[in-house]
Formats: sequence, structure tokens, C-alpha cells
Amino acid sequence: MTTTLSSPPKSSTAKFDFAKYRDQILPPVIGIVGFLLIWQLLSSANLIRLPGPWDVWMDERSRYLILHPLYRNSDLDQGLLRQTLASLQRVAIGYCSAALVGIALGILVGSSVWINRALDPIFQFLRMVAPLAWVPISLAALQRNEPAALFVIFITSIWPILINTAVGVRQISEDYINVSRVLRLSKIDFFFKVLLPSALPYMFTGLRVGIGLSWLAIIAAEIVMFGVPGIGFFIWDAYQQNYVTEIIVAVIYIGAVGLLLDRLVAALQNKIANR
Repeated sequence: MTTTLSSPPKSSTAKFDFAKYRDQILPPVIGIVGFLLIWQLLSSANLIRLPGPWDVWMDERSRYLILHPLYRNSDLDQGLLRQTLASLQRVAIGYCSAALVGIALGILVGSSVWINRALDPIFQFLRMVAPLAWVPISLAALQRNEPAALFVIFITSIWPILINTAVGVRQISEDYINVSRVLRLSKIDFFFKVLLPSALPYMFTGLRVGIGLSWLAIIAAEIVMFGVPGIGFFIWDAYQQNYVTEIIVAVIYIGAVGLLLDRLVAALQNKIANR
């Protein structure tokens, strides 16, 4: 009786295949490292007056911010992660409100030529107003910092959502509309089976632009509205005390959070589109 040697069992532990993801990992790593090196060289040569990355790390105050993002001494003296979360709470409320109202108005405007002609001049006029210009108006109207900040987020981020949704509704193929009439689809069926799938890519384009604008708006609002906890207030307070390295760390937070918000909306779009 002959026995066959069985091959050793394969390890169940999955190994990370670097070669598979090399083209996705290396370019951004090289780009970031190169940017930091150029920044440091320009700072060391006194070609720019900003402290370089090494100076930011070596500064005691900024290093403490980096290593202790969750410290809390008072409402206005908190770590950057706490300040960012406070800002994100306002962004979530203002942006979600803008998304609901913007999509609803966009569908209404896109579905009616008459309503579009009546409201489009107003929308185009209002969307040209900069976020900072809305801050004193909202403060005068609402008399409180928190609701004023939410309004600034809402009024800044609603326009790309509204306009892109309206464009998406107007771009629905005439063939789809004719087929829905032949099949005598109800308004509800037409909305969910024709209008929504056709306009969805345009809606998400507006939502991605809107999330970026809402993040920009809350930073601008918090800088002006003194005494409101958030990363915008943190930057203004650091500027008042001439803590430039702290401002740089906060700007890195702002950019990173903005990137994550954009990627989050993009991932949501891909998940819904692939269903």
C-alpha cells in the first residue's frame, strides 16, 4: 500500500499584496513626502516666513495638539479632534437640511418650466453671495451664534444641490417620459422608477460640491462668531495669540476632514449606484 504525501496546509492568514496596491499607495505617499520636503526647504532658506514641518513638530504647543487631540480644559480650550467634532455636528445639521430642501426644490424647479423661470433669477442671485457675507445677516436676523452658524451652512451648501438636481430632472430622456405615459405610471411610480434613477448622478454631483462648501462655510462662520467652540474659532484664537504652528496643525485637520467628507459622499454614491 502506497501513501501519498499531502501538501502542507496553506496558511489561513491573508498576506497583504503590496504589488497589487503599489500604484495606488506610492503616488500619494511620494507626493506628500515631496510636498513636505519642499515646504521644509523653503522655510529653512527663509523664502517663506511660515515654519516648516519640522518646526511645527518641535514646537511644544503644536506637538501637544498633535499628541493630545482629545484634551479638554473648558468649552473653548479643547483638543483639535473635539473642536473638529463640534464643527462637524453643525455641518451635519446644516448640510442635511440643505440636502432635503435642495433636492425637493430642485425636483420642483426641474419639473416645471414656469417655476424655473420664476425662481431661477432669485437662486442665481443668492448663490453668488459669499459665506462671510451671510454671517452678519444671519447674526442680525437670528441674534444667536449657533442658529446663525447653521443658517450659514444651509444657505451656502444648498445651491449646488438644488441646481444640479434641477438639471438632472430636466435631462430625463423624452423616451422615458413617453414610455411612462404609455404604461400609465402613477406619479409615485414615475418618481421612483424614472425620475430618481435618471437624476441621481446629478444629485450626487451637487451633494459632493455641497459638502465641501458646507465645511468651508462653518470654518468661515466660526472664525467670525467669537465664542463658538469649533475648529474655526480655534484658528481665530490662535491667530490672535500669534500661534502660527497651531494654525498650521488646524489647517491640516481642516483639509483632512474635507477630504474624508468628499470620499464619504463618493462612497455613498457608488454604493447606491451599484445596487
